[in-house]
Amino acid sequence: MTSDILVKYFPSLTAQQIKQFNQLPELYRYWNNQINVISRKDIDMLYERHVLHSLGIAKVMSFLPGEKVLDVGTGGGFPGIPLAILFPDTQFHLVDSIGKKIKVVQEVAKALELKNVKASNKRAEELDEKFDFVVSRAVTRLKEFYPWVKGKINKLSKNALPSGILYLKGGDLTQEIAESGLAVQQYHLKDYFDEEFFETKQVVYVGG
Repeated sequence: MTSDILVKYFPSLTAQQIKQFNQLPELYRYWNNQINVISRKDIDMLYERHVLHSLGIAKVMSFLPGEKVLDVGTGGGFPGIPLAILFPDTQFHLVDSIGKKIKVVQEVAKALELKNVKASNKRAEELDEKFDFVVSRAVTRLKEFYPWVKGKINKLSKNALPSGILYLKGGDLTQEIAESGLAVQQYHLKDYFDEEFFETKQVVYVGG
């Protein structure tokens, strides 16, 4: 599978962005052999299961130039790295509590020459700055996740949706949303992407 799948859904990608997306499989294969950040079976499906999945957030939200986005529990750099490629004028801060994963993120961002990515070996709770949006990919249940980041969200948003959380989740979230007590909006990725992988995948939005 090539980055053609990305062009299919994001036809306005620039030559530079396509070049950067095309570099991802080789970079992640190399770093995955040093530090396992992606399951072996998923590395061959990198564009669909990691890159396009991350870009599902972009179907819901177009980040603005100058906005600051926090990616919590980024692992090997998802969703932060693909979003940083797509939104080069938005600042992304990727954090993870596991240092070797942040090492991978830093090396990938360096190889791609992404000037809008900062990566820190920290927990979200340790940060003392505010962000326009928080993104993440199924780190934990919403009930546990929300307290980590609720004080990190800037209230002054100029975007289509007020500042808040954009959380990639899968499966039936009825119980999880109910137990969180949060008011959420759910965006089903099957409405944007044709691949079977996205049948049960969602972006969950929580206002800050």
